[in-house]
Amino acid sequence: MVYKCNIIWFLKYRLLIILFVVVHCGTVTSQEAAIFTELRDNMVRTQIQSRGITSDKVLDAMKKVPRHRFVLPEYISYAYNDSPLPITDGQTISQPYIVAFMTDALHLKSSDKVLEIGTGSGYQAAVLSEICDSVFTIEIFDSLGKRANTIFESLGYKNIKSKIGDGYKGWKEHSPFDAIIVTCSPTHVPKPLKEQLAENGRMMIPVGENTVQHLVLLKKKNGKIREEKVLPVRFVPMINQKSEKY
Repeated sequence: MVYKCNIIWFLKYRLLIILFVVVHCGTVTSQEAAIFTELRDNMVRTQIQSRGITSDKVLDAMKKVPRHRFVLPEYISYAYNDSPLPITDGQTISQPYIVAFMTDALHLKSSDKVLEIGTGSGYQAAVLSEICDSVFTIEIFDSLGKRANTIFESLGYKNIKSKIGDGYKGWKEHSPFDAIIVTCSPTHVPKPLKEQLAENGRMMIPVGENTVQHLVLLKKKNGKIREEKVLPVRFVPMINQKSEKY
């Protein structure tokens, strides 16, 4: 146990050193990159795979995407912890397990066109882009959307198309979508998102008030939508949601 604790302390100490180098010098050595890779592999093994996520596509995507690039500099030493973290505008980057769980539940194919509502840090969109050919993501906060897009460009994610706008309305001109993932919680499933879901499409969305929310899986077949509650969760509320009910 003492040996394991020493290893964890050492990795966190090394991560703080890397933060200093990244912030002040803008470069990371191959040895430092290897530390990040080790932390990601450990995250996937202990937080995700051990909790029942077995899809190779999802596990590989989670291993590839550098979560530390999407968190704020002051939280980089916690980038691979099993928890959400604050970002700007009162929003959060989701817990790694929840990102993996929601992605896995959509049963994505490489040919799928995916819509994400709530770009936030950009981390979820990056994970989706490792699996699917095209990802469309909408963020209502201008500063968040611009920061995420800068990160996408710096990491070479060319299959992500982003915009600043009201996610409640979806992105009609690019619909229908094979899958939709929502990373903020409305009180009901937005009607435009249901309409923009393709035949045989799937949607993962947290629904409910601040204190009581559930992830809901929707599937469209023969023009009809079936809904299933799958997991209690806690997400930031959706901004500018409408009053119409589902």
